[in-house]
Amino acid sequence: MGPDQRKAPAEDAVREQLAEERERMAPEAAEEPAASDASAEGSRQDEGSDPADELESEPEPEPEPEPEPEPEDPLTALQRERDEYLALAQRAQADFDNYRKRAAREAAAATQRAKSGLVGELLPVVDNLERALGSAAEGEEHLAAGVKLVHSELVSVLNRNGVEQFDPAGEKFDPAVHEALSTREQEGSDSGVVLDVVEKGYRLNGNVLRPARVVVSG
Repeated sequence: MGPDQRKAPAEDAVREQLAEERERMAPEAAEEPAASDASAEGSRQDEGSDPADELESEPEPEPEPEPEPEPEDPLTALQRERDEYLALAQRAQADFDNYRKRAAREAAAATQRAKSGLVGELLPVVDNLERALGSAAEGEEHLAAGVKLVHSELVSVLNRNGVEQFDPAGEKFDPAVHEALSTREQEGSDSGVVLDVVEKGYRLNGNVLRPARVVVSG
């Protein structure tokens, strides 16, 4: 047997051992990538976890109790109550003053209305007394004196109650205080002048109670 023939079986044996070794190591090599992939997937899952989920799982801390208010100083409390009662008394006093003023105004207005009504009814009496005095004939002096006395007393009572009589004869006609009953032409007289006074006018506390009834020049 030559040297080449002895060498061939030895090489074949080496090849067989290498083949067996590769077959034996092949499953281990396949398992290592799978384990590596599983480890990498687990790492990715760990890295992708949300920190908010971890925080939500932690228990919330209990709120701290609110501090109790400090007790008010007795002197300060008394001063505060005093100020409150003082303000209340001042408001009540102001309300009462307003009520008193309003009541006084209403009473004065009611008195004025009542006085105006009474005086308005008395004015025709004064007019009739003046007509009686103007038409008194001779020999009736005693009767005229009595009428004049009554007229004077009545006018005095009206004056004491704020009634003022006015006679606009010779004045310029003023529609605010005069009432024209008729017009008449008169030589030497300007137009719009009061010629005759049929009934005198009266004012009550400065306000026209009855306008004077007059005849005006045309």
